[in-house]
Amino acid sequence: MLKLFKKKTVASEICDAPKIPKHIAFICDGNRRWAEARGLPPLAGHQAGIANFENLVDWFIARGVTTITFFLFSTENWNRSQEEVDFLMNLFYTELDKNMKHALEKNLRYRVIGSRDRLPARLAKKCDELEAASAEGTAGTVVFALNYGGQDEIITAVNDAIEAGAPVTKETFETFLDTGELLPIDLMVRTSNEFRISNFLLWKLAYAELLFLPQHWPDLVRSEKLWQYTLDEYAKRNRRFGGGKKANYSGRKK
Repeated sequence: MLKLFKKKTVASEICDAPKIPKHIAFICDGNRRWAEARGLPPLAGHQAGIANFENLVDWFIARGVTTITFFLFSTENWNRSQEEVDFLMNLFYTELDKNMKHALEKNLRYRVIGSRDRLPARLAKKCDELEAASAEGTAGTVVFALNYGGQDEIITAVNDAIEAGAPVTKETFETFLDTGELLPIDLMVRTSNEFRISNFLLWKLAYAELLFLPQHWPDLVRSEKLWQYTLDEYAKRNRRFGGGKKANYSGRKK
């Protein structure tokens, strides 16, 4: 009798467990606006945007998130001033170098998606080194979208599939995508009161829940309260994937 009671208790606990997104993706927006609001130069906002980054990663991984993707630099961001672009490329290099230690200490796998053809040579090399050094990480996956564009990724995959010469299914087409082996995105979070997806991971966002926050990225990256808020909001969502409640749509009596 005690054994039966214990089984029932465990089942109840499972039912009551909060829903956790396995893959959460962040569009890290508002660094410059954050700096401007504080009377600081725009580049200071980018520096603030990486502060506490590794603590954010550790916090979400500890709560059951297995993949975290950050949109850092889009294919359109090259249109910014040369001064800002150069600053960001140097900042990314320094951050990726630091991430190497974090990856090994925490048993994390790091991936960098996007074309490396326009990146400075030393940054492209650092991307390769980080991926190679962390390839065996099993505690979670951290993804940086750097010189990334969702449309470019799909066009490249289409051309690769054509070159392969065989018809594709949804599943086999994914193997041609740079992000093919990543989990579908469960929750996408964009900061700074912007309500668009900006060519970000178009294929993986197919059934993602979207959350738009008024706070700028430097505020979110250091706020455990906001991290918890994103998980709480996700837990409220009813994901149906095209299905719905069973209902008597004909109106006929059964």
